[in-house]
Amino acid sequence: MQIGLWGRSALCTALMLLTALAPANADDGYRLWLRQTAPTSQASVEIKGGTPTLALAGAELRDILSAEDGTVLVGLSSDPAIAALGLPTQGLGDEGYLVRAMTNNGRKTIVVTANAPAGVLYGAFALARHKATGGDIASVNLRSVPGVKLRVLNHWDNLDGHVERGYAGQSLWDWWTLPDFKDPRYTDYARANASLGINGTVLNNVNAKADSLTAPYIAKAAALADVFRPWGIKVYLSARFSAPIEIGGLKSADPRDPAVAAWWKAKADEIYKAIPDFGGFLVKANSEGQPGPRDYGATHADGANMLAAAVKPHGGIVMWRAFVYAETDPEDRAKQAYTEFKPLDGQFADNVLVQVKNGAIDFQPREPFHPLFGAMPKTPLMLELQITKEYLGFATHLAYLAPLFEEVLDAPTGQRKGETVASVVAGAAEGHRLSGIAGVANIGRDRDWSGSTFNQANWYAFGRLAWDPTLSSEAIAREWTAQTFGNDTRVVAPVVAMMMGSREAVVNYTGPLGLAHLMGTGHHYGPAPWVSELARPEWNPVYYHRADKAGIGFDRTKTGSNAVSQYAPSVARIFSDPRKTPERDLLWFHHVPWTWKMASGDTLWNTLVTHYDRGVADVAQMGRQWEALKPFIDQERFAKQATYFDIQYREAKWWRDASLAYWMSVNGLSLPAGVAAPEHDLAWYKAQSFPYAPGQGK
Repeated sequence: MQIGLWGRSALCTALMLLTALAPANADDGYRLWLRQTAPTSQASVEIKGGTPTLALAGAELRDILSAEDGTVLVGLSSDPAIAALGLPTQGLGDEGYLVRAMTNNGRKTIVVTANAPAGVLYGAFALARHKATGGDIASVNLRSVPGVKLRVLNHWDNLDGHVERGYAGQSLWDWWTLPDFKDPRYTDYARANASLGINGTVLNNVNAKADSLTAPYIAKAAALADVFRPWGIKVYLSARFSAPIEIGGLKSADPRDPAVAAWWKAKADEIYKAIPDFGGFLVKANSEGQPGPRDYGATHADGANMLAAAVKPHGGIVMWRAFVYAETDPEDRAKQAYTEFKPLDGQFADNVLVQVKNGAIDFQPREPFHPLFGAMPKTPLMLELQITKEYLGFATHLAYLAPLFEEVLDAPTGQRKGETVASVVAGAAEGHRLSGIAGVANIGRDRDWSGSTFNQANWYAFGRLAWDPTLSSEAIAREWTAQTFGNDTRVVAPVVAMMMGSREAVVNYTGPLGLAHLMGTGHHYGPAPWVSELARPEWNPVYYHRADKAGIGFDRTKTGSNAVSQYAPSVARIFSDPRKTPERDLLWFHHVPWTWKMASGDTLWNTLVTHYDRGVADVAQMGRQWEALKPFIDQERFAKQATYFDIQYREAKWWRDASLAYWMSVNGLSLPAGVAAPEHDLAWYKAQSFPYAPGQGK
C-alpha cells in the first residue's frame, strides 16, 4: 500500500503526537542496575594486554567515561607500563582490583589494574558503580579483594524449561536450541553477574536428572561455558548420585565400590575435555527422596570424597549440600543436618565444601542461624541463601532480602571469640583454603529477569554480600536504588526506606515472633497453619507451631527437642531462656502461654495480633510511598510495581485474617478491643485452593 504526501505528513504528525504523549524514559527493566548511558565524548582507553576479559573491561569503561575524565589505563599489574607506576597491588590475589586516579606523564589518568584479567574486569565495574552512585571520578581510589572465594548462583532449572521455585518465567537456558544457538541473553546474564563479582553458576536443579551428565547435555553446558568464560564465570553441574545406574549401566551407586568410583572418574574426564575450566559438582543427596550414599550404608563424607577424587586432578571441587530433609529425625526436623554432619567434621576431602542453608529448616522469612556454622571447624562450610522468594511472596511481594542475609552473616556463633557466621563462611575462622556462598537464583526468561524490578535488588544484594560480607544492607539498597532509578534524593531516600522495612513487614504478616512454615502445602503460597493430616509429621504446619489451648510455639529446649544444645553453650543459654531469647525468635524455641507477658507488658496474644496488623499497615504505607514517586519513575516500571503493591496488600490481609481466624479457633480468645475481625470465617480460608501456583517442583 502506498501512502501519499498528505498521508505521510499526517502519519508523521500522529507519531510525533504519540511520542509527546508517551512517558519519558520508558523502561521494561531489562537493563537491571547497568543503566548508564554512553557519554557524548568517550574517554581514551588504553588496554595493556590482549585477553578477551581485558577487552571487555575496556569496553565497559568506554561506555561510562567521558573525555573529561581523562585517559584510562587498563591492564595487569605485571605489565611493564603499569608496574612502572609503583602502585600497591600486593595482596590483591587473583580477583582483587585497584582503581586509582593519578597524573602520569603530565596527563590525568585513571588506572584500572589487578593481578589477573578477572580482577581488572571487576575493577571496571567497580568504577562504573562508583560513578553511577555519584562518586567523584577525579579523585577515585578504589581497592577491594573478595572476602569469599566461590560466589555462585544455584539455578533450580530443569531440562524441560521449568524452574523449581522460580517466579520469573521459564528457564533462561534453552536446552533445545543449545549448543547451536547462543541466545544474546546469555551474554547479558554473564555481564550482570560479573558486575557483582559472581564467579560461578550451577546450571541445573539440585533435584538433578542424570541426563545432564550425558554427552549431548555436556556439549550444551560447554556452549554456555564458552559464553561465560570471558566474564570470569565458571560452570558447575548438579550431579544425580544414582547416575552410574541410570546412564552408566551399573547395578550400584555405592561410593565405596571401585567400579562406581571409576565411572565417576571417567565422567569427570569427559566433562573436563569439553569444559577445561569446569568448576565441579553440586550434590543433593539423601534429601527429599534424592538418592545418596546412605542408601548403601555409607556416609555423606564417603559420597562427597568419591566425587572429589574424580574432579581433583582437574582442579575441581564438590559442593555437598547439608540439607538432609528426610524422615530419619521425627523428633525435630531442625536437628537433622547437625546430627548427620557434625560427626563427619574433618572427614571430607580438601576439595569439598559442605553447603549449609542459612537456617535449620528451609529458607523461612526468619530463622535463627544454622547451628552447623562454627560447629565443623575442620570443614569449609559454604553458606546457601535463597534469592528467589519461595516463602516471601513469590515475585509480587516486595521483600528486600539483604537484611535477612546480613542478619545471618553477622550472627555470633559463640564457638570462638569474635567468630561470626560470616567469618566461618569466609574461611577466616579456621584458615580454610576454600570458601563460598551460594544463592538460589531468582532469574528467568521474563523481560525484567526476576519477575519485578525490586526482585532484581535481591540478586544484586547477594552478589555484593558474597564479594564483601561486611557490607550493610542499607548501603547496598542505596547503591542499587541510585543505579536503578537514578540519584535523585527524592527517589533514593523513600525507596531505600521501603526496601529496608519490607522483609520485616512480610515476617509480620506471615509468621511473627518466631513462627515459621505456616504456608500452603506444596506450592508454599498463602497461609495454611491448620494443615495437619499429611503423611509425615514434618510436612504439616501444625508440627512447627504446636498451637493448643494453652499456648503456642515449638519447645526446642531440654524439656522439648533440645535443639538448643546444638549451639555453642553461650548461645544455647540465651535460646534456652524465654526471657533472654530475642522476641523475634521466641516461638521458634519456646512453647509459651497465650497470656505470656512480653517485654512491652502486653500479652503474647495481643502482641501477635499487633504484629499481624503492623505487617498489613506497612504494606499499605509502601504502596502510598510508591504512589508519591509516580512523577519520578518511568510509567512501565511504576505501573507494574503499583499493581504488585495492590496484590501484596490484598494477600497480606489474607495472611493476617486467615492466621488470626485459625489461632482464635485454637485458643478461644477474642481479638483486642478495636481490632478488625477477619473478613471471612475459618472455613472460607480453608477452602481456598491453588493447584496451579507457579514454581512448584516437577
